[in-house]
Amino acid sequence: MTSTASLTLDPAFVVGPVRRRTFGSFVEHLGRCVYTGIHDPEHPTADADGFRQDVIDLVKELGVGTVRYPGGNFVSGYRWEDGVGPVEDRPRRLDLAWHSTDPNTVGVDEFMRWCEKADIEPMMAVNLGTRGVQEALDILEYTNVVGGTHFADLRRAHGREEPYRIGMWCLGNEMDGPWQIGHKTAEEYARLAKETANAMRMIDPGLELVVCGSSNSSMPTFGAWEATVLAETYENIDYISAHAYYQEKDGDLASFLASAVDMDHFISSVVATADYVRAVGRHSKRINISFDEWNVWYQDRVATDLAKGDDWPVAPIILEDKYNVADAVVVGSLLISLLRHTDRVHSASLAQLVNVIAPIMTEPGGRVWKQTTFHPFSLTAKHAQGDVLQVALDSPTHPTAKFGDVTSLDAVATRDPETGAVSVFAVNRSTEGPLELTVSVAALGELGLVEALTYTNDDHTWAATADDDSSVLPVANATAAVADGVLTVTLPPVSWSVLRLG
Repeated sequence: MTSTASLTLDPAFVVGPVRRRTFGSFVEHLGRCVYTGIHDPEHPTADADGFRQDVIDLVKELGVGTVRYPGGNFVSGYRWEDGVGPVEDRPRRLDLAWHSTDPNTVGVDEFMRWCEKADIEPMMAVNLGTRGVQEALDILEYTNVVGGTHFADLRRAHGREEPYRIGMWCLGNEMDGPWQIGHKTAEEYARLAKETANAMRMIDPGLELVVCGSSNSSMPTFGAWEATVLAETYENIDYISAHAYYQEKDGDLASFLASAVDMDHFISSVVATADYVRAVGRHSKRINISFDEWNVWYQDRVATDLAKGDDWPVAPIILEDKYNVADAVVVGSLLISLLRHTDRVHSASLAQLVNVIAPIMTEPGGRVWKQTTFHPFSLTAKHAQGDVLQVALDSPTHPTAKFGDVTSLDAVATRDPETGAVSVFAVNRSTEGPLELTVSVAALGELGLVEALTYTNDDHTWAATADDDSSVLPVANATAAVADGVLTVTLPPVSWSVLRLG
């Protein structure tokens, strides 16, 4: 049975700008993300630094704006100085977070060179688990100070004359999590983060600093943690982090497809808490969100992946989820949520980039391929331009076990004020039937259809492999048309679409 839904767009109703940082990602020393992922010296496409050019090409096609590094849970035990200088002199260290061994072949300098090759803004995290203020100052001096001091001159001795000028820094990672090395109470972490932020700004006042929010919205201290941490650090930082992962559980596809309902609620809750602290503290600036971990992740599989006992492998196969079409539709819908909140979500990181719960997969020394989730991310990053528009949405609803009744349609639109180009990103999260969508665009001027692409498949469980990553791709939606200021299109069930007008 076909249902109808509608959108109305008006250029006067702008949420905020499309931000390149919304399309960030995450590279952690975890599993095969770094070693045999982005770095594989024996690969035929590897450059002089050991980085795979085929991976860099796909990272560029994906449209990644920023990359958070080096963790994640890994950073809470990381000694950054282990990863600089002659590679043959670098120590091998136990990675307690993922029961692995890190050879430190890739460190700060290598990562920064990779960022330059891939045209990516780095987002560096400092260890506030086993370390603190001094180590944060040391790495900041190494990366950002011109010269004439110990660590700045050490960088120059290692072959990098000019400073990297890294602008965005995370003050630790998920410090409320009992699994975190150096786990702290809100009061303990807030004090340390404040002192670290103050000291770092003494070197570089222009830094953008991210303080840890709750590890997820189901933490017992969610909300209270944010309020306590922000009350202490409000004037010292710029962003508070948010992390969320989603998975289909017990065959409940309808609830899984509605995951963006939870993301919307999560963002609104963090914004409300930050604005409460702003009001109580009589602060003038606003704290915004760095949603620096988000994705579909089947966390129930983690326990079977990790090594145990005396086995501390280098780059083991960990968290290599295989994504299907429904997973890709959810990733597309989560991007809609992030764009919808662009007024307060100023940065986001898809976790992670290569091999580990990632849109890009590699074989050591061999092939590279795209997972299903690659496509909605790449096309959204490419075609979301200019301003995010507030959409007036009218949609039928359907029941879900987790979220109650939800709208079958979820959508957001962007408009480039210079060219007038418009992109509508739409998801039909119903499993029962197609949606006949009408979009009123008369207020946007004379527009014609440029392109309509839909990603779906009769079998929503289809997943890409190294042997076949192209049988199911976004394809032209022949039902799309524009006449008399109205765009019409049919959206299949369990589908993601981008509709471009110009």
